[in-house]
Amino acid sequence: MKKIAAVALLTLGAVLAGCSKQESAAPAAAPAPAAVTKIVVGLDDNFPPMGFRNEKNELVGFDIDMAREAAKRLGLEVEFKPIDWSAKEAELSGKRVDALWNGLTITEERKQNIAFTAPYMENHQIIVVPANSAIKSKADLAGKVVGAQEGSSAVDAIKKEDTVFKSFKEFKTFGDNVTALMDLSTGRLQAVVVDEVVGRYYVAKKPGDYAVLDDNFGTEEYGVGLRKDDTELHGKLDKALADMKQDGAAAKIAEQWFGKNIIK
Repeated sequence: MKKIAAVALLTLGAVLAGCSKQESAAPAAAPAPAAVTKIVVGLDDNFPPMGFRNEKNELVGFDIDMAREAAKRLGLEVEFKPIDWSAKEAELSGKRVDALWNGLTITEERKQNIAFTAPYMENHQIIVVPANSAIKSKADLAGKVVGAQEGSSAVDAIKKEDTVFKSFKEFKTFGDNVTALMDLSTGRLQAVVVDEVVGRYYVAKKPGDYAVLDDNFGTEEYGVGLRKDDTELHGKLDKALADMKQDGAAAKIAEQWFGKNIIK
């Protein structure tokens, strides 16, 4: 009887052990990813007319309206977060913002770290000088003090033209374009290289103070910058922008800010 009982116990133990192994081997179900309900847009809030603060300290601008329209179509809440534009890639990769949407130029260098939507606008890097300046071309910048916004594509565009860049007496960078243009007005700079959309906005406000040269530092395209692993958002945003171009919503926003359709 003792032998039979011992065998029975061993058999029962083996069965229980087998069940235990099977139960522990079953992986726990992974929790479903939380649905995205909001997109945080990083921007330079001193970049009119793309994104800036009005007299009521409200964030307004062409890109603000474009982002709001796209978010509405995607059923997402949108939050606008002013950031240090020279640290924009760190803000994006650190997930403090989900998108860079503020006149962001598509460049090969930026493509190494940022995924871009299809371009929605074309831009030039123009040269702004005082209205009474003797500077009439890029060649005339030799021996002059030239400024641009730190971290902007204007800096990259200037440095690509190595001969012109090395001819400057000095090249200064600023936290924003407004400060650079103020230094131009006071004579601390003799020229500012700036995005056309920004430069012409300020020139139009003070036509007697500034002039824009015929020469420029090249043509570029604007796109929305995203993290490379945010493929779902990338695809949805590309479609929203394409639909906005197709149905005229983007053109309407452009006409409100620029007086004409500048959508690419």
